[in-house]
Amino acid sequence: MDVVLLVKAAIMGVVEGLTEFLPISSTGHLILAGSLLGFDDDKAKVFDIAIQTGAIFAVTLVYWQKIRDTVVALPTQRQARRFALNVIIGFLPAVVLALIFGKLIKEHLFTPVVVASTFIIGGFVILWAERRSPRAVRVQTVDEMTPLDALKVGLAQCLAMVPGTSRSGATIIGGMLLGLSRKAATDFSFFLAIPTLIGAGVYSLYKERHLLSAVDVPLFAVGLVFSFISAWLCVRWLLRYISTHSFVPFAYYRIGFGIVVLITAWTGWVTWAD
Repeated sequence: MDVVLLVKAAIMGVVEGLTEFLPISSTGHLILAGSLLGFDDDKAKVFDIAIQTGAIFAVTLVYWQKIRDTVVALPTQRQARRFALNVIIGFLPAVVLALIFGKLIKEHLFTPVVVASTFIIGGFVILWAERRSPRAVRVQTVDEMTPLDALKVGLAQCLAMVPGTSRSGATIIGGMLLGLSRKAATDFSFFLAIPTLIGAGVYSLYKERHLLSAVDVPLFAVGLVFSFISAWLCVRWLLRYISTHSFVPFAYYRIGFGIVVLITAWTGWVTWAD
C-alpha cells in the first residue's frame, strides 16, 4: 500500500471526525479536502461514507450509558420504548428521500462550488436562528420529546442531503427552532446519527462493492481509526462547549470559509475538482 495514500486516508479521517458532529458539514469538508488531495475518485467517495462509521463508534462510546440503559429497559419501561421509537421515526425520512433522490444529488450537487454556497447560506441560517427572539423551550431532554418532535427533526435532517448543509447543523438548529433546548437538540442529533450514518455506510459499501478489494483494507482501516479518535475528542469537547456557548462562531466560520472557496474557484487560484 502506498504510504502517501495512507497519509491521505489519515487526513481524511481526521477531517471526518472533527467535522461530523459540528454544524459545519463533514461531507462538504471531505469533498473540499479530497479535491485538494487528489483523493476524489469513485473509490474515494465510498471511503468518505465508510469512515463515518469510525465517528459513529466514537459517539456510541460517549453515549454508551444511555444506549445500554435504553436497550436493557426496552421490555419493561415505556420511556425507553418511546425514546427508541423516536430515533426510528427521526431516521426514516432520510432513508426514504435518500433512496429517491440520493443518486441525483450525488451526480449534480457534489461539487466544491455547491458546497461553498451552502456553507454560506447555512451560516446565515445559524446566525438568524441564534439571534431571533428566544422561544420558550418546550423540551429540556431527549426523554421529553414526542414522536412528532422526532419526525420534525428527522425532516430537518433531510436538508443535509445537499452537501455543505451539515447533518448535525440541520438537526441541532432545526431542533432548537422547534422548541428543544440546545442540549436536547444536540443529544438527539447525535443519537440520530448512529442509525443514519451506519445505514449510509453499509448501503454504500454494498452498492459499490465492485470497486473494492482486499488491498483497500489498510486504507479504510487508517481512515476509520483516525476518524474515531478525532470524533471522540470533538464530541466530548462540543458537549462541554454548548453548555455555555452558542453556535455563532461556527456560522462565521462557514461564511468565511465558503467565501474563500468561491473566490479561489472563480480566480483560478485553486483548481477545485468537480
